[in-house]
Amino acid sequence: MKLGRATSETAKLPGEHIIQGDCIEAMNSLPAKSVDLIFADPPYNLQLGGELTRPDQSKVDAVTDDWDKFDSFATYDKFTREWLKASKRLLKDTGAIWVIGSYHNIFRVGASLQDLGFWIMNDVVWRKSNPMPNFRGTRFTNAHETLIWATRDQEQKKYTFNYDAMKALNDDLQMRSDWVLPICTGGERLKDGDGDKAHPTQKPEALLHRVLLATTNAGDTVLDPFFGTGTTGAVAKKLGRKFIGIERETKYIKAAKARIAQVLPSAPDDLKVTTSKKAEPRVPFGSIVERGLLEPGTILTDPMRRHAARVRADGSIVCRDATGSIHKIGAHVQGLDACNGWTYWHFKTDGKLKPIDILRQKVRAEMGEA
Repeated sequence: MKLGRATSETAKLPGEHIIQGDCIEAMNSLPAKSVDLIFADPPYNLQLGGELTRPDQSKVDAVTDDWDKFDSFATYDKFTREWLKASKRLLKDTGAIWVIGSYHNIFRVGASLQDLGFWIMNDVVWRKSNPMPNFRGTRFTNAHETLIWATRDQEQKKYTFNYDAMKALNDDLQMRSDWVLPICTGGERLKDGDGDKAHPTQKPEALLHRVLLATTNAGDTVLDPFFGTGTTGAVAKKLGRKFIGIERETKYIKAAKARIAQVLPSAPDDLKVTTSKKAEPRVPFGSIVERGLLEPGTILTDPMRRHAARVRADGSIVCRDATGSIHKIGAHVQGLDACNGWTYWHFKTDGKLKPIDILRQKVRAEMGEA
């Protein structure tokens, strides 16, 4: 793991980098269009009016650090615009950004994102299954935070979204924009030498796992300009992503380095995710015939053997009264407007009927190996 000041070459290097210093200065020193994804957990600007206490007058361990204090909303907005401008310069043409915040800052950040031309894809509600209660009983319990996912601009057509992987993660149901996950507790919560929280707003690794799995691919570079104790780096390393973390506080960097050093990256085969059929290489039926996986003259039938068609040398098929593609003839014999010929037509092998789609998958596997 590299540790040091930002250089113009940092983002070109493979692996893991932690840069100590001001996030805006550091980002402005990195090469343009060098980052696939940015995950940002900026200061909340809580504007606390004093210490928070429980009913028994014990002190609540809230965010009171200097890095969360700004003189005014105008000062905070200026800071937000500057780091977002730096972020936009660093993102590749296919890149995207995630920003997380509470009601104190997320609306201001969202407005700045739109003002700077970012295009919001989703706002995601992280609903905490174990939130801190409202001890004073004067408001609703703050049980969620909001994440904004945005691309560089409205015209951007290509970006990473592993839709089918998210569906697989959610038991084959489409992933929604409300995520129920616990806050960081137990053994995952880093402690300092006195047994206190090493960082007041440490995010759970489950949250970053979902973000990175959804919107990056193995080998991508992820930048976190507010690195803290390194949750983004730890999850990135585990998932086979490269990362650049920027952090001002020495104590957080020390904790992050120790934490990330203990992470074991997953094996490459274990990092493969479920992909959609649209993302797989196109295989025309004619290539099945060309490769000799089906010979001209082979008889195809539907699973119930109600209809039959014969394969021709050019990849078309012919039935009793029509000739055409596997899809056109599949629709024709059923009297339908459309048909997926790959799953409708079957061929006989080893005494059993099997869909011709298994031959397409065989070719796709060969293409992947090549």
